[in-house]
Amino acid sequence: MKIAVCLSHVPDTTTRIKIGSQSDQIDYTGVQWVINPWDELALTRALELKELPGSGVDEVVVVNVGDSIADPVIRKALAIGADRAVRVNTAPSDSLSVARILAAFFATERFDLILAGLESSDYNGGMTGMLLGGVLGYRTLNGISALNLEAGKLKLSREMDGSRQILVVEPPLVAVVQKGIAIVPRIPSMRGVMQARTKPLQVVDPVKVEAGLTTIGYSYPKPKGACRMVAPGNENELIALLKTEARVL
Repeated sequence: MKIAVCLSHVPDTTTRIKIGSQSDQIDYTGVQWVINPWDELALTRALELKELPGSGVDEVVVVNVGDSIADPVIRKALAIGADRAVRVNTAPSDSLSVARILAAFFATERFDLILAGLESSDYNGGMTGMLLGGVLGYRTLNGISALNLEAGKLKLSREMDGSRQILVVEPPLVAVVQKGIAIVPRIPSMRGVMQARTKPLQVVDPVKVEAGLTTIGYSYPKPKGACRMVAPGNENELIALLKTEARVL
């Protein structure tokens, strides 16, 4: 069995994001890139499955759509334990074009299980995994919080309103995973970092696709207003402000 993990690179949550000189672009100068947290958990679970006795998992491969700026992030995934990596050499745009680019790659190499994080921590679109399954024509399940292997089949669990759904599915499958799929993401060891230098990182050309969305522009949120102080004991003024200005009453 071969497992692929769709890996996206996102800005570290502590990074200050700046709008570019053109309002329809983000200035990524100085941005610290990290593995998308949901994808990191997916990779952790894939490695856990591979390590199970008799799992039958031969290889875990990470697949990224991005330019060379993503290479350090991909190397970290290799240091965590992925066997090899593939980078489709193009800057990602919208979810649909990324899904089509990924689907074109997966049409050239078959995987029994494709894992994708629920969403990315930058745009929070939450669409790429489901779109990928649709373009590939694979069985696709989202909201997966647990994943195991049983006799060559995939046993999955997902939380529903007040209940839990258990499913058993035959591969191939695209599973969109969420929090709970793994408890703690793995940290690269020194040995893993050294091994990652020799693990293959294949760079392939993308297919030509058109973006399904066009960004018109970005804008900063309005700055917060100055703090208003109300004298102690002046409840009437406080109530009036909460009604007329804060509009919470």
